[in-house]
Amino acid sequence: MAIDPAVAVGAELPEVTFSWSASDVALYHLAVGAARDPLGVEGLRYVDDANPKVLPTFATVAASFHATQAPAVSFPGIDIDLAKVVHGSQQITAHQPLPPKGKATTRKRIVEVQDKGSAAVIISEGVTVDETGEPLWTERSSIFAKGEGGFGGERGASSKVVYPDRDPDRRLTVPTLPNQALLYRLCGDRNPLHSDPAFAARAGFPRPILHGLCTYGSVCRAVVDDMLDGDVTAVDDFSATFAGVVFPGETLDVAVWEDSDRLLVTAAVADRDGAPALANVVLGTRG
Repeated sequence: MAIDPAVAVGAELPEVTFSWSASDVALYHLAVGAARDPLGVEGLRYVDDANPKVLPTFATVAASFHATQAPAVSFPGIDIDLAKVVHGSQQITAHQPLPPKGKATTRKRIVEVQDKGSAAVIISEGVTVDETGEPLWTERSSIFAKGEGGFGGERGASSKVVYPDRDPDRRLTVPTLPNQALLYRLCGDRNPLHSDPAFAARAGFPRPILHGLCTYGSVCRAVVDDMLDGDVTAVDDFSATFAGVVFPGETLDVAVWEDSDRLLVTAAVADRDGAPALANVVLGTRG
């Protein structure tokens, strides 16, 4: 059995201690479309040599930033072919503004394995603390494993966001570069699904796709820049469901609704008649 829920659920994953630099942060920001205008003063703050501002979504790559090998989907009670796996959802809660450089430790565990019939969803939670033990961020993510369901588990609760019954308050156009997946993979995600045409074909795609977390970071950055005047410290929480694929070079149509102290967001692919890219997107702001 590729998944044994009795072993997987509650399993603690190996503790990871890592460090990052201002250059790592700057590269991540370039990979999610920051500083596209080299004369834009606010955009250049994302790539400052010594003290760049830091998007909370940098937390999704910080621990594995210097990885050079493709990840393995091998955890206690779980052993799945990487070609069967796509990212399902991601949430980052920032407990404080992320520093431009530092050292931290992440402790992560498997909290749930859902049985969707034709697929399984594996959900993990992790807490990252700095060298003094103060929490920096908490993350919750899920991966969708095709062909691994049917083991008799629970389907899991829905996390669908209810959007206002009105036009969005803002629409943003977020372009991606044809080589953006190749740039983003330098942030530590070496999954060949995003760089190897033959591997992408084996996974059922006509060509390599953009990393879901690249779309996630790009949309967060665009919303922060437009709706929060570029203030990355105003973001308390950012969550999204990966609703479809994005191919490098496509343009995202991002809709934003203001809803009290949070922003509700969707992202669709303009090039393919609004095919969904991100759904159930919530950006919570600090009060």
